[in-house]
Amino acid sequence: MSRVERFSRLLLIVIGAASLAACAQSPVSRQRADLGTSRQAAVERRHETHVATAPVRSVVRRPSPAPSAGEAKEASHGVASFYSYDTQTASGEKFDKNELTAAHPTLPFGTKVRVTNVSTGRAVTVRVNDRGPYVRGRIVDVSYSAAEALGMVNQGVANVRLDVVQ
Repeated sequence: MSRVERFSRLLLIVIGAASLAACAQSPVSRQRADLGTSRQAAVERRHETHVATAPVRSVVRRPSPAPSAGEAKEASHGVASFYSYDTQTASGEKFDKNELTAAHPTLPFGTKVRVTNVSTGRAVTVRVNDRGPYVRGRIVDVSYSAAEALGMVNQGVANVRLDVVQ
């Protein structure tokens, strides 16, 4: 690669980065900055009204009765997807698409969760060993073998119910 080619590539990268940086500033933040120094902003701040709020009531949560063996502790509903790429999971173990595992954003690693496809009634128990999914509206990513057991491989996603088993 000649010096001219390297220089032109570097120049393109710098121009691209500069244009992206210019796009990163939102017009709203610029408007707020402009308002902060104007006389109108000072007048608006002076005429702000405060709404009195009702006192906060304390909420007493009573523990639910302990579930019997095999009975779920909590349930949630949402959309599940599956993934089958080989990678290391957030728990540190290597992902295996043939194991019944799942990714959940908040449940502790090792938690057993029963995932039920609400449209077919098919269910499978998986072990949480990863974090995700990172797509808005989804509550769990299951391994490929769990997706097969749920009958959702062709669709890619399914409406499911999650029950924490253990």
